[in-house]
Amino acid sequence: MNKYQCMRNLWACFVLPLLTSCSIVRGYMADGAYGPTSFSYEKQLKDTIINRSDVFTFRRADNQAYWIDTLHFFNQGRRYTNTTMWEAIGPKTDTQGVLIIQSDSIVYEKCTGDIFPDKIAGVFSVTKSITSLLCGIAVDEGYIKSIDDPVTDYLPELKKKNQMWQKLTIRHLLDMQSGLDFDDTYSLSLKIKNIKRLHAMAKLNYGRNISAQIKKLNFRQEPGAEHNYESMTTEILGIAIERATKRNFAEYLEEKVWTPLGMESPAYMNYDSQKHHTAHAFGGLALTMRDLAKIGLLYLNRGEWNGRRIVSESWIEQSTAYSRDNEGYHFCWYNTSCIGADKPEFPGYYAMGIRGQVLYVNPYKHLIMVRLGLRDDTYAHIPYLFEQLSNLWPEYK
Repeated sequence: MNKYQCMRNLWACFVLPLLTSCSIVRGYMADGAYGPTSFSYEKQLKDTIINRSDVFTFRRADNQAYWIDTLHFFNQGRRYTNTTMWEAIGPKTDTQGVLIIQSDSIVYEKCTGDIFPDKIAGVFSVTKSITSLLCGIAVDEGYIKSIDDPVTDYLPELKKKNQMWQKLTIRHLLDMQSGLDFDDTYSLSLKIKNIKRLHAMAKLNYGRNISAQIKKLNFRQEPGAEHNYESMTTEILGIAIERATKRNFAEYLEEKVWTPLGMESPAYMNYDSQKHHTAHAFGGLALTMRDLAKIGLLYLNRGEWNGRRIVSESWIEQSTAYSRDNEGYHFCWYNTSCIGADKPEFPGYYAMGIRGQVLYVNPYKHLIMVRLGLRDDTYAHIPYLFEQLSNLWPEYK
């Protein structure tokens, strides 16, 4: 290949797409080459989810679980004699905060760096699990008649597009079985295919008209054919909820979850533009560790809060039951069959976002575990560590 051909390929594969993608440039200017951080939400348009005066506060248990700090770390059965559980969960993975609740009491809380218990931070795809919660509430209230409804019942403008849209149901969206030709990627590659994927992901995160982007989507296969995790599917679910309830995401979340759960702090929800005001239901929520733990407590209590039914018990069951079907992903929650290990005696379930943000719940030990950090959990898989920790935890009395 001569010099001219090299320059032409570089222009076609990298320079031209970069220059023509305002979303990639906007994302790079906002967050740099390594993508969004826990505080990227501050730079984008956002709705405020207001907390009210009637606040619920976790009490601090008399006996704190300090034994965690000296417990040795195991990974897939291998014991790391020079690494404690805290080091594996914490410093070695750039963890900023770990919070563990048993029942309704704080039994362990440790924070370092920029995130602390009442610091608001973005939780990325943990948002998907909260979008699922709102979907369950909308079903309970009759706004969404059935999760087997076609998505075109709520986004009728898609009927004129690919006929596959009329085969796509709310259930497919919940289980990531949309069949859409979309992939989550945050890495830059000189391959044209990868640049197109990055462009689409950047447009979802930084674009000004998500609805217009959805109308141009294609399908790689028929809905329901297989599970394929990608963010656009949950974004469409969020729009369906907004259309069905005739309220924006933040308003509905504030009314149905934030206020009744007595959240201690406000939260923020990013959206695309003032003109279209479409919430980032796939990953735009920012909140505190303690308020995130309250979502875990709601699920631990099977949809009830202080004697009040927030979401149906059947919705919690469908979201969190241990199953290897659909790669362990149901209604935007993971059960720990997807970790790949043998089924533990006391399995949990979890929500997870990039940079290793985790909300883990173990109903057998009445445990809720939250981890927020600055980068992905490359040293150790946080849900797997939480599963180990739960199975080592003393029996709940």
